[in-house]
Amino acid sequence: TAHISTIDIVFLPLQVVSSGVFELKIHSFHTAQRICRRHRDCHIFFRICLKHPEDVISAEPPCTFGTGQTNVIRADHTSISSSAPIRVPFHFKWPGTFSLIIEAWNAESPTEYTDNQNNLVSRLATRRRLAIGEDWSQDVHFGEQSELRYSYHVFCDEYYFGDGCADYCRPRDDTLGHYTCDEEGNRICLEGWKGNYCSEPICSADCSERHGYCEAPGGCTCRMGWQGPSCNECVRYPGCLHGTCSQPWQCNCQEGWGGLFCDQDLNYCTNHKPCANGATCTNTGQGSYTCTCRPGFGGTNCELETNECDSNPCKNGGSCNTMTGGYTCRCPSSYTGSNCEKKLDRCSNRPCLNGDKHKPINTPSLNDWPPLIYWMLNKVFLPSAGGECLDLGQSILCRCQAGFTGANCQVNIDDCASSPCQNAGTCQDGVNDYTCSCTLGYTGKNCSVRSDACGARPCQNGGTCFTHFTGPVCQCPKGFMGPSCEFTLQPSFKPALRQASQPTSTTVTISCILAILVLVLVAGILFLRRRRRMQGRKQLSDIAVYNDLETVNNLGGNEREAFLGPNGLFKISNSTARLSLSLCPDGERQDFMWRDEGGLGSGAGLR
Repeated sequence: TAHISTIDIVFLPLQVVSSGVFELKIHSFHTAQRICRRHRDCHIFFRICLKHPEDVISAEPPCTFGTGQTNVIRADHTSISSSAPIRVPFHFKWPGTFSLIIEAWNAESPTEYTDNQNNLVSRLATRRRLAIGEDWSQDVHFGEQSELRYSYHVFCDEYYFGDGCADYCRPRDDTLGHYTCDEEGNRICLEGWKGNYCSEPICSADCSERHGYCEAPGGCTCRMGWQGPSCNECVRYPGCLHGTCSQPWQCNCQEGWGGLFCDQDLNYCTNHKPCANGATCTNTGQGSYTCTCRPGFGGTNCELETNECDSNPCKNGGSCNTMTGGYTCRCPSSYTGSNCEKKLDRCSNRPCLNGDKHKPINTPSLNDWPPLIYWMLNKVFLPSAGGECLDLGQSILCRCQAGFTGANCQVNIDDCASSPCQNAGTCQDGVNDYTCSCTLGYTGKNCSVRSDACGARPCQNGGTCFTHFTGPVCQCPKGFMGPSCEFTLQPSFKPALRQASQPTSTTVTISCILAILVLVLVAGILFLRRRRRMQGRKQLSDIAVYNDLETVNNLGGNEREAFLGPNGLFKISNSTARLSLSLCPDGERQDFMWRDEGGLGSGAGLR
């Protein structure tokens, strides 16, 4: 049985850039077979094949992940154990799982060693899982007549990172980028650079992002139309002198300057003050001005002193008086103003009051108003009204409207002063007019016309009308009642009046008691109503009462007898206006007398 110690096999790595490298180190190889036919000078080498993972590993090519082998070494233990690792570079993302085939070949034949299968000493195949890392994985394989001990690992090549060596990061400092790489393959920008590939320089802290840029860290280069250390100052229009800009190529003139280049002094007065002697300076544009001189001065800049009265400044006959630095005008009485140019209009403030263009104020007397209130009513609230005003120069003359008098037509003439209302009528003053409130029985403008209360025939259903100082009174025929005899007696009331011709004493007594109660009730109602009427007519004088009594005394015979006859059915008193009604059945007479105190038809009750 041949025994071969460790064989040193040296394999030169490929000089091809890869993303990762698979390395395998042979530590020892033992076989029961004879490696070489010649025992002396026996040489051997190892070859590996990396393939994608297979359930049944085939030794046939291709080696999809790559292949590699050691150099030809002596077939002894020392040479094998000191041989260089086998490197298999790959250019893809490492999958983690793979199939591994390890072959041992002798190197006796002068031809290609692997073409002659008789040179194959041993072959083993296995499937493994291996992650990226620097640590070596130890393994041993026992064949039918051989034993192989080895270790392997896989690691990313330079500039490749990640679990599958798929992340590329190569430090650089050129036009394509300025960065280094960390342990995970992330780009770390050098100082002063930014961006995904660290190709954008970081400008100075105060450099405008909109109007500036930089080609190197810390710089600030202005874009066209902008200037300044921070590129935040716009470039003015070429030739602009006294102007500013908010955008490039503008020339916005400062106050007092104008023109395309802001080179024309528009505020010459403020900047140069050319006008003398207190004159007023006015800018006229484009560097020119005018001076408005005070009285007594003249010239372009008002530098010359003059006599203002020589130009006759006072108008309308005013006299001119020279003063230091000017003049004054003494105006006639009808003119005013600094040069007597305004004519006084004494009627402009409407001094004449109470015209005919407005209605009079509804008050008993306009003269009762206080003067200030009276003036406000006519001047402020009724400005279009007023008497006719005549300006006489030194004074005014008011031609008053009818009904008014006084210097300013402020007095309302009292039209009641002549007592125009007759027969105790009450007079109320107006504007150029008066109104009479007549007593009962009289009418007309001056209460001079007698009125007939029964002239309108107020009594209905054949009733007889009698004139009373309080109004007409109707005597109703049998079967009717009411102020105008307009109501028919109810049937229920008639049997009570039309009983048997021979009533009993009890019936007569009850009828009289009821009649007395009704009479008391009617008298109470009449008393209350008369009292209220007398309170509302307190303003009537004793003459009015006298007129009412005289009206009754002037009645005809029948009417007066009906009111005043001692044997009459009705007895009326002028002082209390009471109505006496006898309902006791002394005979067959059953007529009713009604009086309407509030006017005909104003009530339907028994009075």
